[in-house]
Amino acid sequence: MSWFKRKEKGIQTTTDQKKDTPKGLWYKSPTGKIVDTKELEQNFYVSPEDGYHVRIGSKEYFEILFDDNKFKEFDTKLESKDPLKFEDTKKYPDRLKAAQEKTNLKDAVRTAVGKSNGKDLVIACMDFAFIGGSMGSVVGEKIARAADYSLKKKIPFMIISKSGGARMMEAALSLMQLAKTSVKLAQLADAGIPYISLCTDPTTGGTTASFAMLGDITIAEPGALIGFAGPRVVKDTTGQELPEGFQTSEFLLEHGFLDFITHRKNLKNKVNLYIDLITNQPLRV
Repeated sequence: MSWFKRKEKGIQTTTDQKKDTPKGLWYKSPTGKIVDTKELEQNFYVSPEDGYHVRIGSKEYFEILFDDNKFKEFDTKLESKDPLKFEDTKKYPDRLKAAQEKTNLKDAVRTAVGKSNGKDLVIACMDFAFIGGSMGSVVGEKIARAADYSLKKKIPFMIISKSGGARMMEAALSLMQLAKTSVKLAQLADAGIPYISLCTDPTTGGTTASFAMLGDITIAEPGALIGFAGPRVVKDTTGQELPEGFQTSEFLLEHGFLDFITHRKNLKNKVNLYIDLITNQPLRV
């Protein structure tokens, strides 16, 4: 048993020589699977153990969709104001400032144009990390301006939804964005310019009630939560028992609300395949 005896008494390693496990080295999925974070990144932020699609933001989606991660971003300095002088636990400007410092974003959506599989694509991608991806005046304005650019240049348009709904701190002003964005998408439809809607986890509230469900092709990621109101509100309103998982992308696909569910690793090729089919263009390999 001498194998387990110390050669010298006491711990010989000095404090500055100790090696700590780097933070964020592992990711634990909701099903309890442990994944190396580097492996997770290389797998498009999808757990290889159980297929769980980790929530990601515009930075990661732009990396996935734009060729060589090259793009031109629109309206980078557009910020929300405080016309209602709203205050709950903190003043709205203070909440905005805190969210901007935490996320390094100006608001809950980024818009850009770049090449995707060799052809131009305009993308508006929401960021849930910024006040729950809530839709306020800036979100509506940036999506509208991106749609205008798409209309002017005749470039296909894509919105990636990831939102808790309309931003309560802007009240009716945020609700006006539902109509504003819907009108812009109708203009794209009249001009025959494809609009692809991608619903990710979660897509709820005002986004679901407007642009998220208006795509020429409406797709979703596996297991995404998609709905308007929460299960309790729906149950109280309808007075009916709700089927299990009725707000998942799989349930919505089965009941005709979605066209496809797409694994994130196939997202870029699938989106461009749909665009080629809609526009009757040769399919890109």
